[in-house]
Amino acid sequence: MEDYDIFKNITIISLEQATVLPYLTYRLALEGARVIRMEHPVYGDPNRRVGENRLGEDRMFTYFLAINCQKKAITLDLGTPEGHEVFKKLLAELKVDIFATNQLPRNYGKLGIDYETVRSIKPDIIWVGLTGFGPESNEAAYDPILQARGGLMDLTGDKDGPPCVLGVPLPDMGASEHAYGLIMKALFKRALTGEGSRIDISMFQSTVSWLTVPITQVKSFGKHISRRGNTHEFFAPVSVYKTKDGYVYIAVGNDIQWERVLGIRGFEDLARPEYTRNEGRIRDVENLNNAIEEVTKTYATNDIIRAFTEATVPISKVNTVEEVIEDPYVKNEILSSTDKATGVTIYLAPLPVTSGYVRSLNRKLAFPPRFGEHNEEIYCSALGYTQEYLGKLKAKKAI
Repeated sequence: MEDYDIFKNITIISLEQATVLPYLTYRLALEGARVIRMEHPVYGDPNRRVGENRLGEDRMFTYFLAINCQKKAITLDLGTPEGHEVFKKLLAELKVDIFATNQLPRNYGKLGIDYETVRSIKPDIIWVGLTGFGPESNEAAYDPILQARGGLMDLTGDKDGPPCVLGVPLPDMGASEHAYGLIMKALFKRALTGEGSRIDISMFQSTVSWLTVPITQVKSFGKHISRRGNTHEFFAPVSVYKTKDGYVYIAVGNDIQWERVLGIRGFEDLARPEYTRNEGRIRDVENLNNAIEEVTKTYATNDIIRAFTEATVPISKVNTVEEVIEDPYVKNEILSSTDKATGVTIYLAPLPVTSGYVRSLNRKLAFPPRFGEHNEEIYCSALGYTQEYLGKLKAKKAI
């Protein structure tokens, strides 16, 4: 079996909205799984109306487009008796492997999507629930709320400034990646035993799990860990420094690298006994960083990058997103998707590792689905409903 065929027979139904679950199913879709995103026929996914309306149509705004390629989209109101019957038929007749939701737990039973109900229809189902604080809590949570409560904001920003939110939604995307790993484990378990699984992901627990060093330092040794701007709690010199024409980030990770820095033109005067070991550099980090910047300001950005790279000391220009896109390690890994209806092409971030399935598509993905775009395909072609019955379901606002 080719790598790109591994997930071709995996079907996922996802009652999804916002970011955390759509990103997870997007990752699975790019492994070749069939993903059917299910939305309420009136309200839909609020993220469909976030960003700019560059396509000139409702519910296809730019924020939504980034993580919904390669999916099918249907509408279904699980709160209606008819809608729930359709849902049961979907699970059984499409032989669904994974059902996922990021609804609040209090809605599980009300909508008939709780694990026991779903398992009674499809015994080997892999059931995934992503919540803010776990299946016992109905507390709503968005990514920045979790950044605040989970300590990420207190660790981000200038030392004497206010806490700052991260530039990317780590609680959302981190929980998605944690769920992705657990789904792989569940698929392996099912392959070995034939048994399904229930997976509950707390976005808060996922967020806090990234605090590896801070929690150990605080709980074990009584240290106070908080934001330090661009410097590092345990390594020096590590910071942003001005150049003649911009900024660079230098990260010296050990004493050997520091010796190499001292061999670069202009840095010779920093060869002081108290700076020989990292511990001494940390003790005098403010004066050290000021002295380093006096040297870096005499260099053009490209020149100092060349000097540090030749000395095998980690350094980088502080790139804009526009510059990142043009990086040779990124440029050829960017994904794209062209809308047949409008001719609009969107470009998408590369995967952490490009899957064989995406390579088989030449990195060109199916465009994000319109609201309910695949109702007829799924309900009529796949489930065998007639157009007449579909009309009845619409009349009852079940789809």
